Amino acid sequence: MITVLVVDDDFMVARIHRGFVDRVDGFEVVGTANSGDQAVAALSSLRPDLVLLDLYLPDVFGLDLIARMRAVQPEVDILVITAAREADAVRGAVRQGVVNYLLKPFGFEDLRTRLQEYARRRASVPDQVTSQADVDRVLAPAGPQVNRLPKGLSQETCDLVAAALRTTPKNLSAAECAEKVGISRVSARRYLEFFCTRGQAEVALRYGTTGRPERRYHWRT
Repeated sequence: MITVLVVDDDFMVARIHRGFVDRVDGFEVVGTANSGDQAVAALSSLRPDLVLLDLYLPDVFGLDLIARMRAVQPEVDILVITAAREADAVRGAVRQGVVNYLLKPFGFEDLRTRLQEYARRRASVPDQVTSQADVDRVLAPAGPQVNRLPKGLSQETCDLVAAALRTTPKNLSAAECAEKVGISRVSARRYLEFFCTRGQAEVALRYGTTGRPERRYHWRT
């Protein structure tokens, strides 16, 4: 489980965010804090993996708190959740290595996709880096792409289709992919074509004796 500390000056908002996090598989909220001092104390005792950090705290601006938190727990990750829309705040957060920056107000799906992307990146670091591809998989900007899925496509099914392509040594047709994933052929074709438009998959035509050529897909390595 990835453990989470929720930091927000409004205890009701903190409760809502805690409920959101607890609905995401693989994540567990271990505590909440409503000020900078409370956050540092909670960080010291709870040792969470990830902090959801509001910037407008009663005793400190959130960006100024990050250095204090990392002095207590250097390996902690920070996901900023805030109403601060100033470019300086965004740039400052990026400079301090936050894993994401989510603007209030937001819904459950907005937070879930970012948590899932964080978990993906966290799990994608190999025990031993052997090539640039290993590094690229960790640093790939997949977070923003999650929000650009065409209407009707879900990230969960995207992940399943991608896994089917990656783990199949030969090209897959839409029908074969549909059978592997458990979705309709039409849906599989939409996901496969989407990966092609992003440059993550390629399509080849296989010609038969009659009718249209069959489109077969493979994951780009």
